[in-house]
Amino acid sequence: MSGGDPDAPVRVLIVDDDALVRAGLSMILGGVPDLRVVGEATDGDEVPAAVARCAPDVVLMDIRMPRVDGLTATEALRASPHPPEVLVLTTFDADEQVLRALRAGAGGFLLKDTPPAEIVRAVRRVAAGEATLSPTVTRQLISHLTDGSTAGPDPRRDRALRLLAGLTEREREVAVALGHGRSNAEISAELFMSVATVKAYVSRLLTKLALNNRVQVALLVHDAGLV
Repeated sequence: MSGGDPDAPVRVLIVDDDALVRAGLSMILGGVPDLRVVGEATDGDEVPAAVARCAPDVVLMDIRMPRVDGLTATEALRASPHPPEVLVLTTFDADEQVLRALRAGAGGFLLKDTPPAEIVRAVRRVAAGEATLSPTVTRQLISHLTDGSTAGPDPRRDRALRLLAGLTEREREVAVALGHGRSNAEISAELFMSVATVKAYVSRLLTKLALNNRVQVALLVHDAGLV
């Protein structure tokens, strides 16, 4: 995958201040032929140099680190030209910091007790540009986000509605399907279009909405109150 070769292994950088976590992830991913651990970092402040040195396709990013947290590192990384995909590592499944990382452009998140086979699948999916949030997890996250909301003006909702108002009816249907956590194949069956057409619509949505990935589209749809 690296360098544009579809047959090349997915290059993975592991960022975590816990040596045992890094060792465990390296062991899990290192035994898979189509994945390759190309480097490790122990804190967010090491990420820019590690990415420049290792050229990863996917970064596994811990949220809580002592010097520069994973959220700050993710925001900086995803704002750079041609960034790698980011999978957030956390011990919580409904954490405000996870939501902020997803809004910054992380492609999904993994709980640190996720079974090895699911970690491998998640890395593959993020490397392929697919979201790693199931509908259940998406609902949990959005519920957590809105638990503390108060009555009155909602700038985030207003912004989301304004952005989505610029979509065609078909683009809006695809966006709402993404908000429900649908895969390309599921959207294809639901909206009676080919998978290739779904991919084209997703790419168009990212361009029109100036977003990085499907997760951000899903969050925007939730912000607008459409799901």
